[in-house]
Amino acid sequence: MDNQKEFSLVVYGASGFTGRLVAEYLAAQYGDNLKWAMAGRNEDKLKSVRDEIGAGDVPLIIADSDDEASLQSMVARAELVLTTTGPYQLYGEALLKACAESGTHYVDLCGEPGWMYDMIGKYLDTAKNSGARLVFSCGFDSVPFDLGVQYVQQAALEKWGGPAGRVRCRVRAMNGEFSGGTAASFRATVKSLDTRPELFNVLIDPFSLAGKAGPEQPADNKPYEDDVLGAWVAPFIMAAINTKNVHRSNALMGYAYGEDFLYDEMMVTGVGDEGKAVAEFVAKATPLEGDDVPQPGEGPSKEKREAGNYDVLFLAEGADGALLKASVKGDMDPGYGSTSKMIAESALCLVQDCAALGGGIYTPASAMGNKLVTRLEAKAGLTFSME
Repeated sequence: MDNQKEFSLVVYGASGFTGRLVAEYLAAQYGDNLKWAMAGRNEDKLKSVRDEIGAGDVPLIIADSDDEASLQSMVARAELVLTTTGPYQLYGEALLKACAESGTHYVDLCGEPGWMYDMIGKYLDTAKNSGARLVFSCGFDSVPFDLGVQYVQQAALEKWGGPAGRVRCRVRAMNGEFSGGTAASFRATVKSLDTRPELFNVLIDPFSLAGKAGPEQPADNKPYEDDVLGAWVAPFIMAAINTKNVHRSNALMGYAYGEDFLYDEMMVTGVGDEGKAVAEFVAKATPLEGDDVPQPGEGPSKEKREAGNYDVLFLAEGADGALLKASVKGDMDPGYGSTSKMIAESALCLVQDCAALGGGIYTPASAMGNKLVTRLEAKAGLTFSME
């Protein structure tokens, strides 16, 4: 660890809705035991957030995604920058570039595969050379999914002596709102296709972040009755990003899940005719579009966040039809309450627990794996278990 840096981590975007939750979590959990700072464009907003969340005299840094010099100055002072300022395809590249060039570690909440694909192409070598550990998707997309697959595959390795050829991810419950940032990222991605239609192939290819193609994956674009589960399932809106991260993890870990690994994500809607009707409704719904979608900077109340939860099942299939079941559960709404804790612990894990990891652009599983699972269970209200 570089002890010359003024801060272990800087929260960039700390006056935004999710950034504020991250800062509040760090202040409450780690207080004076952590050298950290809050950063953003507007000093007055940062000051008022710092007062409101009771973060004492945590230092403030003024930096703007449009001002590269301010970003370079900020990253020079930090071992790691945690950024919640999306959509990343609109506001993210200058910060990522500054971290990659300076050897400062980096975590974000990115669920924008087109941008991630571009950034891997542009900055992977830079990060490897500088020693910067850059990890995308450290929130609900894609921590529970990426680590859930790794968790059930480790169980398969112990029990069967090899990985499962297929893992089915089935979302059994997800209570909470999508974040305004997720909706804004979705809109920005759709808009980017106007000027860069070639990105469409990146968005539809489950292996676009993995570096090389793999076998045809199970269809996940329409409802069906899942015979293994005995229930109806519907397309899951986060699958487009999570599956890409899971396949990238597999590639980065030397194909620990095998080169012919099959993975899909669906939402469980119930059994019988009722389950079918719900599945068909979900398949037609567009939760990230419309007038009532939250805007960036908006989000649910503390009560709503604490009333939320999620429960994700992972079914690993062995060669002879044998099954292993694991689950990942979270104790708050996925989009805000749980995400803010996940990215905070990801940042600390990367700085404090991963000294042996070289520079590069990673996924949560390939960078942190079990170390992050341990932190999430101890601090962030997640539970990983075999069923």
